[in-house]
Amino acid sequence: MATFLFDDIVFGPVNSRRLGNSLGINLLPVDSKVCTFNCVYCECGWTQGINTELPAGSEIKQRMHNEFKRLHENHVPVDVITFAGNGEPTLHPDFDLIIDHTIKLRNDFFPAAKIAVLTNATLLHKQAVNDALQKVEMPLLKLDSAIESTARAMNQPQITFDFQRHLENIRNFAGKRIIQTMFVRFQKQGVLIDNTTEEELSAWLQELDRIHPDLVMIYSIARDTPDSTVKAVPKSELKKIAARAEVSGHKTQVN
Repeated sequence: MATFLFDDIVFGPVNSRRLGNSLGINLLPVDSKVCTFNCVYCECGWTQGINTELPAGSEIKQRMHNEFKRLHENHVPVDVITFAGNGEPTLHPDFDLIIDHTIKLRNDFFPAAKIAVLTNATLLHKQAVNDALQKVEMPLLKLDSAIESTARAMNQPQITFDFQRHLENIRNFAGKRIIQTMFVRFQKQGVLIDNTTEEELSAWLQELDRIHPDLVMIYSIARDTPDSTVKAVPKSELKKIAARAEVSGHKTQVN
């Protein structure tokens, strides 16, 4: 199915269903997806690898400064500055320095805006990444399943991946914890994978109890996916899942 890549370092602002008027920042190449995961539902398509040359930190900082200044001068509203783009943003070797630079730019040009990072949390074990994520208002940490076999089928890790250690890193994260969970159904080697079953939801809710998130973002696909078997979960079902999480004491947002 048709997928797309972001073709610039700074893009938008766009009206995001989760984040409002969002100014996007892409720290990755514009011609390929670079990620530690290879999720079956990713709107950017399949992962091309992680050993790819990335845009220079100096180029990113200059491009951000120019765009922030231009948008400010043209009175363009920005609710959230969002690190997303073509893969996993925390892969950039200057991620921590770029976050510090973004905080300064935000304070200068859009002091009311929040900074969000959409991350699969696979690099939380790196101190520089962990420290940088603690500085932003909205670190969105991926947790698609609390059952390892399902997580591996959905996310298809491209690095050495210790699932239990991964969960522990999320639980121990000292910053604001916003969990993002994509609910989908798809076929893998003729077997239905569905992270909305009772077994899946029970494990997911138990893991939320361990994480103590500030917010749980619940959503399904809204765009094309690289795996043509991936099917969206209706919003009515997502609301029922959210209601169960709310009963357990977790604040939710359904998108």
